[in-house]
Amino acid sequence: MIELSNLSFGYSKKSLLFKNLNLSLEVGHIYGLLGKNGAGKSTLLKNIAGLVFPLEGKCRVNGFDAARRLPVFLQELFFIPEEVYMPTLTANQFIRQTAHFYPKFDQALFYKLLAEFDVSPDLILSKLSFGQQKKVMITFGLSTNTSLLIMDEPTNGLDIPSKVQFRKIVASSLTEDRCVIISTHQVRDLDSLIDTLVILHEREIILHKSLDDIADRLHFSTSGQANKDAIIYTEQNGIGNNTISLSHTDQYSKVDMELLFNAIINDHQVIVKSLK
Repeated sequence: MIELSNLSFGYSKKSLLFKNLNLSLEVGHIYGLLGKNGAGKSTLLKNIAGLVFPLEGKCRVNGFDAARRLPVFLQELFFIPEEVYMPTLTANQFIRQTAHFYPKFDQALFYKLLAEFDVSPDLILSKLSFGQQKKVMITFGLSTNTSLLIMDEPTNGLDIPSKVQFRKIVASSLTEDRCVIISTHQVRDLDSLIDTLVILHEREIILHKSLDDIADRLHFSTSGQANKDAIIYTEQNGIGNNTISLSHTDQYSKVDMELLFNAIINDHQVIVKSLK
């Protein structure tokens, strides 16, 4: 589906954001792309979408060189950037002018999801609030039924009920023929949605693991529940400590993505070594 091979990119050759980056992503998954502000998450997504071009190496999507942006490539990709700029059109007019670029566009699904987000198709898009505009673009992106859907900080601007609705809608839209990549710095917004974590840090992909693999190897708990000899990371909270420990039993714990991300950013070698 997506193959990054020895990809190096920077807005100047003297300052590289990535060097010899390798990554393989497949259909049938919802990937969560995490990283600190400035780590290059948005730039990586733009490389995949063919909006910027690598200085060295290749980015191929469905076998096509992303940088060439051929029509057959573009009709199977939809990219929702962090900042959206909507035209002076209604949603009805927008799909009449745009949907035909996507052969698998589902108009019935578009109106169904728009209703679930409680957005009228008759309002001028440019006059909607930022959150309402995001809902329209998320709805349109899901309705294209492209094999690759990329969303950069999609929950920015959404209120709490809309974030819950977003998770439900995206989860229900995943098929075995579709790959979804979601970049965010609000880790808890991806809770119960993604199945695989990709963490970008210091110009490298330092983690690319399914949540099931992580849960098999690491145990997330409070300090009172953890085996002290197995603890590899501790973080204080308001009432005690949250911990990550090596899993030596069949006891399952839900992956705390925010805690895991903080642990990796603080001492990624210990955590990553534990997951190999």
